[in-house]
Amino acid sequence: MSLGLIKPMSRELDGWQGTEGLEGIVLGPSQISMSITDTTAWATAMNNLGISPMPLVSDPICVPAFEHSLGLMAGMAPVNPTMTGIGLLRPAGPQGLPVMKEIIHCASCTLFPANPNLPPPATRDRPPGCKTVFVGGLPENAAEEIIREVFEQCGAITALRKSKKNFCHIRFAEEFMVDKAIYLSGYRMRLGSSTDKKDTGRLHVDFAQARDDFYEWECKQRMFAREERHRRMVEDEQLRPPSPAPIVHYSDHEACLTAEKLKDENQFLEATSVLLAWFERGEVTRRSANNFYSMVQAVNGHSRRLMSEKAAHEQELEDAKERFKNALAGILTGFEQIVAVFKAASKQKAWDHFSKAQRKNIDIWRKQAEEVRNAHSEELMEIRHEEEMEMSDDDFEESPSKIPRIDESALHAQARALKEENDSLRWQLDAYRNEVELLKQEQGKFYRTDESHTKDQQLQFQQQAMQGMQQQLLALQEEYKKKELELEKIKEEKSQVQALLASLQERETNGFTQNRLSSEGSVAARSLKSEKEALLVGIISAFLHVHPFGANIEYLWSYLQRLDAKISSGEIETLLQQLPNMFKQEFTGVGATLEKKWKFCGFEGIKCVSQ
Repeated sequence: MSLGLIKPMSRELDGWQGTEGLEGIVLGPSQISMSITDTTAWATAMNNLGISPMPLVSDPICVPAFEHSLGLMAGMAPVNPTMTGIGLLRPAGPQGLPVMKEIIHCASCTLFPANPNLPPPATRDRPPGCKTVFVGGLPENAAEEIIREVFEQCGAITALRKSKKNFCHIRFAEEFMVDKAIYLSGYRMRLGSSTDKKDTGRLHVDFAQARDDFYEWECKQRMFAREERHRRMVEDEQLRPPSPAPIVHYSDHEACLTAEKLKDENQFLEATSVLLAWFERGEVTRRSANNFYSMVQAVNGHSRRLMSEKAAHEQELEDAKERFKNALAGILTGFEQIVAVFKAASKQKAWDHFSKAQRKNIDIWRKQAEEVRNAHSEELMEIRHEEEMEMSDDDFEESPSKIPRIDESALHAQARALKEENDSLRWQLDAYRNEVELLKQEQGKFYRTDESHTKDQQLQFQQQAMQGMQQQLLALQEEYKKKELELEKIKEEKSQVQALLASLQERETNGFTQNRLSSEGSVAARSLKSEKEALLVGIISAFLHVHPFGANIEYLWSYLQRLDAKISSGEIETLLQQLPNMFKQEFTGVGATLEKKWKFCGFEGIKCVSQ
């Protein structure tokens, strides 16, 4: 319904008191007392405004909260899209109610809004950087000045192209102005107060795709891309490390200065970088060779100094390790004495004289001392174990030049398994050694008098186990050598097989050429499949013999279709291609007159077959 247009209608009627066609009508907002159920009065008012009358419904549910004094429904505010502050977004109203538009007055025309209950006008997808709109449905008598007057309210117009068919294209200065112009789509435009059809029209405003808009948009995108590249380049330059100092060019004076710097320990690195740059530039000549030799000799002097410094540092490291080990041994000895005191106090002779609380405290202290003693003992054993591992690695590892490089995966797996077994046996041997040392220490300090015989037996058993492991290692090494011999045999067999394969490939290529020649002969001499094909071959041969210049496939098919209506041009062409010694295909003509024809060549083909 168009009930929301009551306020605009009242304004228009109030402003047109003396215009043509509305003489004697003097109405104000407070004087409107027209009943909404009076269909005749409603239709008359709509006709005077140039709008087709809409039917009214007297149901009060359709007109909620209608205020007669204001001339509009509560909660539905009229909107003028050209008002100041109207942006890209349409004003938000209550949900479920359409947005009401108000009448727009211009000097030469008036714009009436469409029915708010109708769906919004459809528009195409907005092109990138669109500044141009298409305006259709213009009145026939609308001049370019009137159109400019209406749409200049949306923004500055840079170009307006009007057609004779009641439409035009308008290009604005900015993109957001297009949204204001699109908002005018659906308005009814009337020139002056005339009701003539040539002076009225319903506007249809839509996005237009213009090359100028797209070009400007591409220019902006390229400008943004350049700015982004420049920003990234600045960031990269900020994150880039500073460039090294430039290397001076070679001269005798600079060579003397560099030689002096090479002798100084503090300037040695800077001087070597200069010397390397001179070598890379090719500054060494017969004249400057002596200077370079002196500089190289100075560099060599630093190698002896560095080796001596390394030896000194290694000696310091060894001394520190030894001091650390001695300190740990002293700490461990102290803990051993503490544990020995607690054990002595726990014996029957002294234990009975202590009270229950004292016994409890002594027992707790003894356990704590034993835990700390065991932790320090394990740490000391780990240090000794690492030293023995280093020594054992030096004894058992072979030089890289003696290890054969084997490419076969099977031999790699076997060698890896043997190495793992060797390592595990070595670790077990080291563990047994550590245990023996621990047993020796404990036996020499506390249990030498009582358990010497049992410890000797354990040592003998462990020595026997070590001998058995050594024998296993020897057996594994012998097996490893046998596998290497087997690998060499496999390589020899592989080389023989490759030679045999090459000879077989040569034979196969020779046999393939013979088979191909024989197959070509068999294809050429291939017989026909049925009696029908033989008859077709005879008829086609006679037909083409009569036409010595050849005939195309359509001509042959039209001739043979008289004899057999079921035959197709594809069957004829397939049959001709199967007999290359009887029929051959040639191309005649040039350009658009190029034509493919078949000719009979049986007399020539029989000579080739006989040969």
